[in-house]
Amino acid sequence: MTVVRKAILTAFLIPLLSLANPASAQQKANAMFGTAKTASPHKPHSIGSYAKGCAAGMVQLPETGPTWQAMRLSRNRNWGHPEAIEFIERLSAQAAKQPGWKGLYIGDISQPRGGPMLSGHQSHQIGLDIDIWMLPAKSLKLSRNQREKISSISVRTKDQRRVNGNYTPQHAAILEAAARDPAVDRIFVTPPVKIQLCKASSRSDKKWLQKIRPYWGHDFHFHVRLKCPKGSKGCVTQKPSVKDLSKGGSGCDDTLNWWVTEALAPTKKPDSKPAKPAPKKKNVRDFTLADLPKQCRWILAAN
Repeated sequence: MTVVRKAILTAFLIPLLSLANPASAQQKANAMFGTAKTASPHKPHSIGSYAKGCAAGMVQLPETGPTWQAMRLSRNRNWGHPEAIEFIERLSAQAAKQPGWKGLYIGDISQPRGGPMLSGHQSHQIGLDIDIWMLPAKSLKLSRNQREKISSISVRTKDQRRVNGNYTPQHAAILEAAARDPAVDRIFVTPPVKIQLCKASSRSDKKWLQKIRPYWGHDFHFHVRLKCPKGSKGCVTQKPSVKDLSKGGSGCDDTLNWWVTEALAPTKKPDSKPAKPAPKKKNVRDFTLADLPKQCRWILAAN
């Protein structure tokens, strides 16, 4: 073995062996992934599930493109699987055709090597989740400082039951374009947006609407989740599928109204003493390296 080859092997094995010892395996995963500054030198690969995994060979979304700007650059979360970057390029180009939109403002994607984050998201761990602001991108010349201070807009009323005046047909067109993209698995939106999309869609083809999933907290942005890329062995597809959730339809049925009726009703106090609570589920912020797929240790160790 040459001196050069030995030096290279040593440089790789030392950090890997340090991550393999029991003490390192119990370190908080978000502290380790949250401080990684660059992607791993591997072929692109998403590993594990959206909320428990990591990613190899990630690509950084350019801060500014022809039809997008990445926001909150200080977070260093504008990294994704190449298919996520390509999706942003496609969708932002379509958004730029909408009146009043020059493209899209892109929020968090993932960290350079994926994994749990120090703050914020439970998911966004394998480079396939993308937050897209509801704020129309009227300028693509925002400075780094402006992108730290500017805020998105909510498209939902304060009572959480309806869309407000910020919601436009352009939002609907962009969401439909995203849902029709074959790379997309599902899109999370605030429930009133899903209801409004169902009301406004008069076409016979409503199947794309099954990808639009109502969920809390998505009134300032919509969250696109891509399918596991072909060949990404070890990437875990989310279950149930949108087809199962929508029972093969569009999801525009009576159950949709639950989100703006019963779900918002005040919680009644139980008449009797509650049963022993179930064991608390481990929070993503408490994950250790041992909780993640073993390949994530190699990704952290690689230089």
